[in-house]
Amino acid sequence: MKINLSIVLLLIAQLSLAQTKLVLLGTGTPFANPDRSGPALAIVVNGQSYVVDAGPGVVRRASSAFAKGINGLDAYQLKRLFITQLHSDHTAGLTDFIFTPAVLDRNAPLEIYGPKGLKNMINHSMKAFKEDMDIRIHGLEFGDANGYQVKAHEIKPGVIFQDSLIKIIAFKVNHGAWKNAYGYRFETADKVIVVSGDCTYSESLIENAKDCDILVHEVFSMTGLEKREQRWKNYHSTFHTSPAQLAKIANKVKPKLVVLTHQLFFGTIPENLLKEVQENYRGAVVNGNDLDVF
Repeated sequence: MKINLSIVLLLIAQLSLAQTKLVLLGTGTPFANPDRSGPALAIVVNGQSYVVDAGPGVVRRASSAFAKGINGLDAYQLKRLFITQLHSDHTAGLTDFIFTPAVLDRNAPLEIYGPKGLKNMINHSMKAFKEDMDIRIHGLEFGDANGYQVKAHEIKPGVIFQDSLIKIIAFKVNHGAWKNAYGYRFETADKVIVVSGDCTYSESLIENAKDCDILVHEVFSMTGLEKREQRWKNYHSTFHTSPAQLAKIANKVKPKLVVLTHQLFFGTIPENLLKEVQENYRGAVVNGNDLDVF
C-alpha cells in the first residue's frame, strides 16, 4: 500500500493547528444564583463542541458564548453531551438541550453519554414531549426529525468517545451515595483538560489528571460550611471537595492551571474561597465564572 506523504503531512499540520478552548457555560450549584447558571462547560476544538453537563440555562449560555465569538456553540450546533452524574442541578437543562436546538434546526441526532440511568431519564423526557415533537415535525414547522433523535450511551470507565479532534476518557469519582459519578479527561492535539464533575477527594481523578494543562474542579468554602447546620456539614463533607482536599489533589496532579467551578460559597466571597485553596496550594488557580474562556 502506497502512502501519500503530502496527505500525511497535511493531516499532521491540521492537528498541530488545533485550537482547544475551555468555555465555562455554568459555574453554579443548586443555589439559585442569578449570576451563575447550572453546571455546564464546553470543550471546543476547531469549531466543534463537546458539552459537559446540562444545568439550567445551558443552551442560552452556549448561545451567549457563540455571540461572543466561540464557534461551535450556536444552538443548532449542540450535538454532543457528556453527563457526569444524574443529580438534578446537572440534568435539569437536559430537555432544553434536547429540544431547543432541535426547534432551531439541528440536523443530526443528539449523542448523549453518561452514567447508568441516563437512558431511563431520556426515555421519560421523550415521552413527556411526544405531542410537542409530533406537532413540530409533522405540522407547519416541518421540523427535521433527525434533530429530535437522541442516542443515549451509558458509559463505563475508559475511552468513551474519539474522533479526529479529541479523545475522551471517563473515570469514576467519589460522590457520596451516587454509585455512578464520573469525571472526564479530554485529550486534544494541543491540550489536556480534566473535569472533576461533582466529587469529594478521589484517587482515580488524581491518576487520570496527572500533568494536565487545565484541571476544572469543584470546591466548597470550609469557612462558609462551618456556619451551616450539622446536616449540611455532614452532606457536603461527604459529597464535595474541601479547599484542603483540592489543594492536596492539585499538589499531586500538578496542572498548569486549576479552574474552580461548582463553587459552594455559603455566604463567603469568591476571593476568600480562592484564598482557602491557596493556603495549601501555590500553583495557578482561578475562580471560574460563567462565560469565562481558557
